Amino acid sequence: MKVKRIVANINAQDISAAKCFYQDVLGLEIMMDHGWIRTYGLDEEMSIQISLASQGGSETPTPDLSIEVDDVDAALEGMKKAGFPIEYGPVDEPWGVRRFYVRDPFGKLINILAHED
Repeated sequence: MKVKRIVANINAQDISAAKCFYQDVLGLEIMMDHGWIRTYGLDEEMSIQISLASQGGSETPTPDLSIEVDDVDAALEGMKKAGFPIEYGPVDEPWGVRRFYVRDPFGKLINILAHED
């Protein structure tokens, strides 16, 4: 047996509120929409990971999701333009990532990051 996919499920009474954050700013596509559940993603091979943490690093709260992007500064600018308040960062962390924290429309703390070259 092998794990094929891990899907994060966020409880949301108004799933349409996700469009600006996950589709417009982060560029994810709608992969499935049944009215009561909408899945955003990309049809690409990605690593399967699940992290368990006692904190978010640098004594920050543990984020609900971590989303790796290719350009943190572009993601940061998109979040700011869309009106999502930044809660931490941007910062270059000692373990080799540049990141910031932002809350999605449902109050989930999202860690947006890129590994430094």
